Amino acid sequence: MLEKALVGSKRYFQLLGFLGVLMVVGGVMYLWQLRFGLGITGMSRDVSWGFYIAQFTYLVGVAASAVMVVLPYYLHNYKAFGRIAILGEFLAVAAVTMCILFIVVDLGRPDRILNVLKYPTPNSVLFWDMVVLNGYLFLNLLCGWVILESERNEVAPPKWIKPFIYIAIPWAPSIHTVTAFLYAGLPGRGFWRTAIMAPSFLSSAFASGPSLLILLCLLVRRFTNFDPGKEQIQTLGKIVAYAIIINVFFFFCEVFTVFYSQIPEHTQHFYYLFKGIGPYGKLVPLMWVSIVGMIFAALAIVAPKVRQNETTLALVCGLILLTTWLEKGFGLMVGGFVPNPFGKITEYWPTLPEVLVALGVWATGFFILTILYKIATSIKEEIRA
Repeated sequence: MLEKALVGSKRYFQLLGFLGVLMVVGGVMYLWQLRFGLGITGMSRDVSWGFYIAQFTYLVGVAASAVMVVLPYYLHNYKAFGRIAILGEFLAVAAVTMCILFIVVDLGRPDRILNVLKYPTPNSVLFWDMVVLNGYLFLNLLCGWVILESERNEVAPPKWIKPFIYIAIPWAPSIHTVTAFLYAGLPGRGFWRTAIMAPSFLSSAFASGPSLLILLCLLVRRFTNFDPGKEQIQTLGKIVAYAIIINVFFFFCEVFTVFYSQIPEHTQHFYYLFKGIGPYGKLVPLMWVSIVGMIFAALAIVAPKVRQNETTLALVCGLILLTTWLEKGFGLMVGGFVPNPFGKITEYWPTLPEVLVALGVWATGFFILTILYKIATSIKEEIRA
């Protein structure tokens, strides 16, 4: 099936070329980082995780959301999702690939990642994060490819693939749960030390991931001869509506707990993010955009007229992607480090090289996604013909 990726329209190759340029720019910046170290980023002794790990955190949620398509189709026999299950699985492949790349670029010595394999430590959450991420990448690539091949040959999927499909379903929330435990398990970081960290991660994942999938389905319909289906998009919209409401609810649960208890090591992080502390408040505008935009999106998407109109649905999904990225993909990370456990404030902002490296990783993921979607849509068109 790989031959399908080698033929396409002029627009298809222009997109690959554009993404390739971004990949080269990001690669050059990464080589510079390898030579001079992480000093070219905005990270410091007090803020040791930054833009890279923030992107990793967000994309783990995007990857986990594939289960919202796979689970109804395979467990509940919701046949409508049969048209887009492969799109969700291939989105997970691209997202997990980006997650792994963001971990690599965050390491000053990327070769030391092999120590996780050479000296496995099952009592470490990082070890299990490595296991679940690579396992999920393998499961989605295997299941998606085998099922697509079966569809092309117009035969039933082989029986041996079903256990892998069923394993992938609980595996999906596990990747975001383990990532949440990385944060919640750090006793010195009050902002992250909450029992609802994992549920909050999953709620934002099941809002942002399907939102991105909706936008991708609309793009596939516009630029290919394959129609993912109106019913499928509307069902995804309902999933997004429930998930974003739960995410907003979890946020206000945390606000109540933090400010009712008035524990300084908890409240100071919220003050920094939403009010600022003294002259420090770089993230205040972004965080207010995040929470206000998220509330607006939650109220909008529950309205049937907004959800059933694909133009307004696309706009709301775009807003959800932006607001959840600001909340989980940036604010959560920086807010956990500022102030530090001693009350000192060292603000963080990504540098231009840091942003360009991250842009190169995003371009790599979408390069892979474009090729996988080209193969999938070509097969779907071939079957229909």
